[in-house]
Amino acid sequence: MPESPKLPEALLERINSITKKRARVVLDTLVEKGAISTAELKAAGYDHPPRAARDVVELGIALKRVNIKRPDGQRIASYVFDERELDPLKTGRVVLAKKERDALIERYRSKCGFCGGKTNLQVDHRIPYEVAGESQRYEDDPFQVLDGSCNRKKSWDCEHCENWIKLKDIHICQSCYWANPDNYSHVAMRPERRIDVVWVGDEVRQFTRLEAAALRSGRSISEEIKTRIR
Repeated sequence: MPESPKLPEALLERINSITKKRARVVLDTLVEKGAISTAELKAAGYDHPPRAARDVVELGIALKRVNIKRPDGQRIASYVFDERELDPLKTGRVVLAKKERDALIERYRSKCGFCGGKTNLQVDHRIPYEVAGESQRYEDDPFQVLDGSCNRKKSWDCEHCENWIKLKDIHICQSCYWANPDNYSHVAMRPERRIDVVWVGDEVRQFTRLEAAALRSGRSISEEIKTRIR
């Protein structure tokens, strides 16, 4: 286990201001020991250690994952403080009050802004928190409404995007499909165009006919649609 590091005053001040329980478990151990292993996090009751570490990162405190050697010689994965400066944009996610969240969903006609789905609706940062923190909160239209399926798709694309991983450029996100599906130039920095279509109620019969035609032609449904509009 590495020696407890001498930490900058600005970092200690930020740590002392944090009250979130899961983040404090990570931070208190890091201050005391210099590292916290995935085994220690699981022993503390956190079955998914990366989520506990991410709670700290979302507060603007950079961590990195390293392998350390235990006294018995076994190497285990651990988190340590990164040497990067504190992120001034991230001091913790702002949780919308239920009244504010419900009003936002109603404003967007109680449907997903991507596929039109009307179940499991969720309010999400238009520009990912990991890129912009809460800096966009008082800009025009900082949130969007997605259903659970589209939110998972967005998370997958964003988490594999170079802008999320390294660049952290708000302007790149603003021109992405996942921030502005009506006016975008890329999908997670890839040259793609997308449209999500949902068949609801009586429209399901149309989908069934389309599905049968795709099966007869040996094409996927998306390929069948492309063929029909060429």
